[in-house]
Amino acid sequence: MPFVTDDPNMCDDWLVVGPATAEPRSTRLLGETVRLWTDADGTPQCRLGDELLLAQSRYGYLWVCPSGQPARPLFEFPEYSEPGRRTIDCGGIGVAVSGLRVIENFLDMAHFPFVHPDYLGKVPHTEVAQYQVQVEPATGEIWATDCRFWQPRASAAHDTSSEVLYKYRVMQPFSAMLYKSSSRAGELDAIGLFLQPIDDEHVIAHTMLAYFDDHSSDAELIAFQHTIFGQDKPILENHAFKRMPLEGRAETPTRGDTSSVTYRRWLRERGMRFGVRPAA
Repeated sequence: MPFVTDDPNMCDDWLVVGPATAEPRSTRLLGETVRLWTDADGTPQCRLGDELLLAQSRYGYLWVCPSGQPARPLFEFPEYSEPGRRTIDCGGIGVAVSGLRVIENFLDMAHFPFVHPDYLGKVPHTEVAQYQVQVEPATGEIWATDCRFWQPRASAAHDTSSEVLYKYRVMQPFSAMLYKSSSRAGELDAIGLFLQPIDDEHVIAHTMLAYFDDHSSDAELIAFQHTIFGQDKPILENHAFKRMPLEGRAETPTRGDTSSVTYRRWLRERGMRFGVRPAA
């Protein structure tokens, strides 16, 4: 296999390669250039050199299994087709860091007041209340529940402060979901973060919204997500270690890092090598 890694966590899983558009295009995946197009009958195709790779179109994106032998089906995203929700592709943003770092940051509420002031948090409201994290035995996915955080402006549809309910879900090392309080009472909006691995230290972050929002335009929702991601991007790219250190003593966790601790342990148990900093 010509890719830069033989880590089965990457090669035997479904990896996003961008939006499911019909126009032929090229993109980067695991250190190689792949060619994408859609047949006249709507079947997605992906070619690496002379080799056709296994591909499918789901949730508005194209997904590729580099080895051609997926260890599992692509995760479920039922909110994408749920009646009443608006689905919006916020586009791809390049980030020069391991994708594992991006997912870990996505799970972290403690940085809200410091990196996203006046949006997702504000000093002195810095406490991360205790929440629950578990790995679901049936799916192997990480779920963090009962997450709550005071926010000045939780989304484009919010213009006042409130305590926001969060649930996090990690389906793959490079794919995660966030469910948060919606502008529609009793419902949760869904945000999918799907990372296209360019190499060990570069990704393209694709964000899909599945929202109950009758107030904001698509442009407003996309602009809000870009504002938040734009605040995260320089922090991520200035990590001392571009790749994720998985050994326990490399970086010290706090009580608010329960999701991060679980995620790193989950990666170790999977034998994750791609995007990982070798142990000292």
